[in-house]
Amino acid sequence: MNYDQLAKDILSGVGGAKNVNSVFHCVTRLRFKLKDESVAKTEELKNLPGVITVMQSGGQYQVVIGNEVPDVYKAVVKAGNFPSEGQFEEEADNSGKKVGLFSRFIDMISGVFTPLLGLLAATGMIKGFNEMFVSFGWITQDSGTYQLLKATGDSLFYFFPIFLGYTAIKKFGGSPFLGMAIGASLVYPTLAGLKAGDPLYTLFTGTLFESPIHITFLGMPVILMEYSSSVIPIIVATFVAVKLERFFKNVIPKVVSTFLVPFFTLLVIVPATFLVIGPISTWAGQLIGAGATSIYELSPIVTGLVIGGLWQVFVLFGLHWGLVPVALLNLSTSGADPVIAMSFAASFAQIGAVLAVLFKTKSTKLKTLSVPAFISGIFGVTEPAIYGVTLPLKKPFIMSCIAGGIGGGILGYAGSKIYMIGGLGIFGYPTFINKETGLDFTFYMAIAASLIAFVLGFVLTYIVGFKDPVEKVASPAPAPVLDPNPNNRYEIFSPMAGEVVELKEINDVTFAGEHMGKGIAIRPTSGRVVSPITGVVQTVYRTKHAIGLVTDDGVEMLIHIGQDTVQLKGQHFTAHVKDGDRVNVGDLIMEFDLQAIKDAGYETVTPIIITNTSNYLDVVGTTDVSVKEKDKLLTVLG
Repeated sequence: MNYDQLAKDILSGVGGAKNVNSVFHCVTRLRFKLKDESVAKTEELKNLPGVITVMQSGGQYQVVIGNEVPDVYKAVVKAGNFPSEGQFEEEADNSGKKVGLFSRFIDMISGVFTPLLGLLAATGMIKGFNEMFVSFGWITQDSGTYQLLKATGDSLFYFFPIFLGYTAIKKFGGSPFLGMAIGASLVYPTLAGLKAGDPLYTLFTGTLFESPIHITFLGMPVILMEYSSSVIPIIVATFVAVKLERFFKNVIPKVVSTFLVPFFTLLVIVPATFLVIGPISTWAGQLIGAGATSIYELSPIVTGLVIGGLWQVFVLFGLHWGLVPVALLNLSTSGADPVIAMSFAASFAQIGAVLAVLFKTKSTKLKTLSVPAFISGIFGVTEPAIYGVTLPLKKPFIMSCIAGGIGGGILGYAGSKIYMIGGLGIFGYPTFINKETGLDFTFYMAIAASLIAFVLGFVLTYIVGFKDPVEKVASPAPAPVLDPNPNNRYEIFSPMAGEVVELKEINDVTFAGEHMGKGIAIRPTSGRVVSPITGVVQTVYRTKHAIGLVTDDGVEMLIHIGQDTVQLKGQHFTAHVKDGDRVNVGDLIMEFDLQAIKDAGYETVTPIIITNTSNYLDVVGTTDVSVKEKDKLLTVLG
């Protein structure tokens, strides 16, 4: 695979590097935050060799690559000339779309934890295998081998606030080392040792929040808590720290801001975290964990059926990120988590379904897709299996969900739990080893549940079947049919009055590079837009800054009023048509306050683009330097 070329094609498909607020990757996906998702060419991206599919979920534009995503990601960062690691400060949401609170939460969680996924899995696997070696009697807990491996595996989890301090503050747009310093203060060894002595006094005596006080800060009581392996306190603290940092940047002279901004930020946020943020967020986390455990204890079997059955659906839409903090909270408070554990069998159900497709299909292409999808699924990476095989066939995906639900129900019945975050697929078995009881009943039931889910996924898919795709058989090319009118010409008239501007002169790589199609631009002299064609209104964008039209002859076009005007979110625009309306040349379709848009600091030059340019021989623009409404503007040669 040519990663450099694929990266360029992907960037072109998402609207160019200037349309990217941020990009990072998880196990199989490039996750973009775009300024304007409406300019992305989703269907073209889906058809790119090397791209499995495209998803839009949780405020992210996700391009699913598969196992080669790290290499593609590096090429994208290079091609887009993005800052180191591609993780750069996100601007405010300029998409013009209202993002729901839950979507924002999912986006925040994925942005904070995704950079740590590989390290989480690696250190968790070391911890799991270390306990497995003890259970098998290969090493003892007193041996140096065990102690060194334990230090390696525990390193991330013990100092988790430092790592999360880095990723969280970066996600929120602050200085990474500032976040690390806040995290380091939470796990400072001397403070942890102060809890060993007798307390000065106790707060909230007799309540759930009873807290012994060992030290004070300026006379105020400090509730010392266990912050190693914690999640919520550092995320909340870094979020507040970013606000403080921006405030101090605005009020402190630049000549001394390099050291005074972090000085004052740390001086405020660290005590505030120990005095208020840490205790409150820790208690909140404990309540969330207790709530999740209570739901599980009501009916472990039903909970397992639901989580196991819907897990692959959660993965499709990125909703599984919502359960990650719950699992980490359970691990930090009680040392075990049943929630993520019940999803364990789902990936085995998925590869069982893929294996059935591999055996049953007569399609060479489908067989070719199934083999690597099955192999990556063994190790827990199921996106290639889902997007490439089972989901397009529908029934295999449904059968895998049923099998995954049964596997989850078995895990719930057995009370199986994970005792660490570890590897995926077969590398996940060690995470079910209880350090106290070793290879117990719950561990063996985890193995049984995964095997049963795998077999059920295979059997159900094989029995129920699927519609086998029919491969096209190459046939001799038909004799060319001469077009009786080879010089078809479609005239597009000017939608507004103003100065004619060539696309290449626009300060927007998407339009200037003709990535959306050929056309021309107008710098308007009035705030009117009339229909340049006789046809139908395809789309009036919610922010009213752009409108799509199609002629009766099938010529598709886009009128994009101004540059970056999506950020106005509809202000200063008045639409006179709606989707599906029929229009004639000269009909008023949009009005806008030209001066107000200029006063707001936006460029008003307006591209008029033929978006299906590839269907025609050429698009030729007028040679006039200025036009009036309904003047001839473009000629489309068919």
